[in-house]
Amino acid sequence: MVSATGFFTFALRIKPMYRTHHCGALTEKNLKNNVTLSGWVQRLRNKGFIIWVDLRDRYGITQLIFDEERTPKMVFKTAQTLGREFVIQVVGTVIERESKNSNLTTGAIEVLVQELKVLNEAKTPPFTIEDKTDGGEELRMQYRYLDIRRNPVKEKLMFRSKVAIEVRNYLSNQGFIEVETPYLIKSTPEGARDFVVPSRMNQGQFYALPQSPQTFKQLLMVGGLDKYFQIVKCFRDEDLRADRQPEFTQIDCEMAFVDQETILNQFEGLTRHLLKEIKGVEIDSFPRMSYDEAMRIYGNDKPDIRFGMTFCELNAFAQGKGFSVFDSQELVVGIAVPGASEMSRKEIDELIEWVKRPQIGAKGLVYVKCNIDGTYKSSVEKFFAPDDFDTWVHAFGASKGDLLLILSGEARTSRSQLSALRMEMAERLGLRKPNEFAPLWVTDFPLLEWDEESKRYHAMHHPFTSPKPAHLDLLKTNPGAVLANAYDLVLNGNEIGGGSIRIHNQQLQSEMFDLLGFSKEEAQAQFGFLMNAFQYGAPPHGGIAFGLDRLVAILGGEETIRDFIAFPKNNAGRDVMIDAPAPLEKKQLEELFLLSTAKKE
Repeated sequence: MVSATGFFTFALRIKPMYRTHHCGALTEKNLKNNVTLSGWVQRLRNKGFIIWVDLRDRYGITQLIFDEERTPKMVFKTAQTLGREFVIQVVGTVIERESKNSNLTTGAIEVLVQELKVLNEAKTPPFTIEDKTDGGEELRMQYRYLDIRRNPVKEKLMFRSKVAIEVRNYLSNQGFIEVETPYLIKSTPEGARDFVVPSRMNQGQFYALPQSPQTFKQLLMVGGLDKYFQIVKCFRDEDLRADRQPEFTQIDCEMAFVDQETILNQFEGLTRHLLKEIKGVEIDSFPRMSYDEAMRIYGNDKPDIRFGMTFCELNAFAQGKGFSVFDSQELVVGIAVPGASEMSRKEIDELIEWVKRPQIGAKGLVYVKCNIDGTYKSSVEKFFAPDDFDTWVHAFGASKGDLLLILSGEARTSRSQLSALRMEMAERLGLRKPNEFAPLWVTDFPLLEWDEESKRYHAMHHPFTSPKPAHLDLLKTNPGAVLANAYDLVLNGNEIGGGSIRIHNQQLQSEMFDLLGFSKEEAQAQFGFLMNAFQYGAPPHGGIAFGLDRLVAILGGEETIRDFIAFPKNNAGRDVMIDAPAPLEKKQLEELFLLSTAKKE
């Protein structure tokens, strides 16, 4: 008979069940078994009298064989019409494969097909559905549903699921309760830009999509739930990078009657559990470092401590020698790159050009080669004697064969530039090993940051972060010196989680809003619900939020989160598959009272 698609279908004896096994299940133990399989045609090899088809599903690949002598004639004829990505169902017998494939679980067998049904035909895909594809990133994002069929993407999504399940298992076993909080909330002026949602029922009023469930989880602590968690979508309308998306997922957690030490120990436990269960890695040490120390010796607050190259300040040894590039600057600082003195002049010149790029912004780079024979080769050797270089080498703790790389300038800028250079050298030297994991707690952040443009303080984390108890008196006299009761968890140079002990006292929270420039009326309008709740017995509480997308990527040996998200946005924040964002129809704009705004635009 002929199907609606025009293909011959010979499946009179095929049972309603689509498959008895998946395509990764059959082995030599199944020889002579009669089986039913369903899946996609991965590839075909047609020799005229014999056709091999690789049938693929989520679980693996099974080779099918259509033999002109052993396969029914009309089934063989239908097999000749198959194409890549056709969805088919077959019934056949498991037989031993003549040319075995040790790379496949099913590589010792094949299925001699007796019945074939085309469940759906397929157009030729715009790129090959193979581990190594010929499709560019934008094209694959446009056809993401096809890209997901490829093993590298499919396995990343399955890996993400495994991590999320382990998170839920661990937290549930630790007594945490999973609670869903609202997606339609109130816009707040702190933090990144909100995505806003107009309300049809309330003219001229808007919801905001949550940047985090922060205030709701604090209210859950007021409500007495004690231990809360949620794997939750969050939204920020901000500029995008490879490791950012406008919508992202957090492992959001909060605990009552805890101090910082309790929280750090609790979530060290979660991190250890994930590394052991997901990667088979045992982690003993979670070192701690203050924000000031991290900035001083690494140039950023999320240092990668899998390798050395810590900063060495040279002001005392390099200034006052007549070299104006050093003498006129606030800071002279460098790193010792192990074993890199063999770099050629051409390679060093390329490195100098690398730091001069706009993304880094350095004006130049001074180098000193510590040769194996004890001599030095440097771009500033006419300003400094070998004894000077000896002093530098001692200050760096460098060895023969190392390369000193030195920058100078405004302190904050120079540290940031050197931090980027440190990471670049680590990449070039292969020091950032994806299967090596080095967690780090960074603590003692400043509570507030002064913004010159607005001439007021901003919360470094958020306005609900508690000051260090010993610094409470400084809030009135020297707010810029106050340290926060806050902490970030860093893994391999990436912040994977951050949190704090929260303010739970109405008066202290009111003082914080005053410092941040809120009038009493503004504070009440924006956060009155939280302030009111604190009047009814709010317990001491604190928590942390992990970035699930970033955590999964790092555990998966990568730092770009996009491939671990089923349907990501591109760098412009667009979903090129469904073509979103998109204009609204005039009728919708009228219902939302947005038509006049749209016309102006």
